[in-house]
Amino acid sequence: MGSMTGAPARAIALRPRSTVAVLLMSVVGIAAFGWPLLVDNGAGLAHGTDAPLLFAMLLPLLLAVVLAEVGEGGLDVKAVAMLGVLSAVGAALRPLGAGTAGLETVFFLLILAGRVFGAGFGFVLGATTLGTSALVTGGVGPWLPFQMLGAAWVGLGAGLLPHARGRAELGLLAAYGGLSALAYGLLLNLTFWPFSVGTGTQLSFVPGAALLTNVHHFLVFSVATSLGWDLGRALTNVVLILVTGRAVLGALRRTARRAAFTASTTFEPAGPPLP
Repeated sequence: MGSMTGAPARAIALRPRSTVAVLLMSVVGIAAFGWPLLVDNGAGLAHGTDAPLLFAMLLPLLLAVVLAEVGEGGLDVKAVAMLGVLSAVGAALRPLGAGTAGLETVFFLLILAGRVFGAGFGFVLGATTLGTSALVTGGVGPWLPFQMLGAAWVGLGAGLLPHARGRAELGLLAAYGGLSALAYGLLLNLTFWPFSVGTGTQLSFVPGAALLTNVHHFLVFSVATSLGWDLGRALTNVVLILVTGRAVLGALRRTARRAAFTASTTFEPAGPPLP
C-alpha cells in the first residue's frame, strides 16, 4: 500500500517565478491553439495564416525560457538524470505505436511520471519527450512546438491530480489518461483545421464568423476526421495505465525515494510523504 501513495516526489520545484512563467506560457499557448476562434470580423483566411506561423516561431523561444526558469534552482543532478532517462524511454516508445490507428504509447509513461515526480517535472518531461522523439524520428516541423506544449500540459495536469491510492489512484489516472488524450487531439486539430478543408462546408473554418458557428464547424471536423484516432490514443492510455500502472508507479516511487530529490518549496499540492 505504501508504494501506491499519491504523494508527488517533486523532482522539480515550481517556485513563484517559475509558476508565473508556466501560467504565462499557458496563456500564450491557449492563444496559439485557439486563434481560429479568436480572429476578428475583418480577418480573412489568407491573412489569418500569419497567426500559426508567428506562434510556431514564438512558442519554441517561450518554451525554452519557461523550461530554463522552471529548472533554475529547482533541479538537482539526480532530477536531470531522471529527466534524461524518461525522455529517452518516451522517445523510444513513441515509434512503437507511430500513431497507427491512434495507438500512441508515449503518453501513459508521461502521465505516470508526472504523477510520481510532480507537476513541474511532468511539464518539463512532456516538452522534452516530444522534442527528443521528433529529433529521433525526423518529425521536426512547425507542428512540433504545439505538440511539445500539449504534452507538457498533459504532464503538468498529471502532477496536479488529487491524492488517491490503490485502485482508486489507478482509476483516477486511467480516466485522466483517456480525457487528456481526447483533449490533446482536439488541441492539435485546431492547429491545422483552418487549412485542411475548403470553404463553404460544415467542416470549414469561417474567418470572422460567430464563435458558436466556428466551434460547431470545428467539432464536426474533429468527429469526421480524427475522432477514431483520438479514441485510439485514449484507449491506449487507459489500457496501459490499468495494466502496467501499479508496477510502473511502484518502480518510479522506489527510485524517487532512493534519489531523495532536493527540490524545495513548491506550489504543488501537498500530501503524505513517500514511503
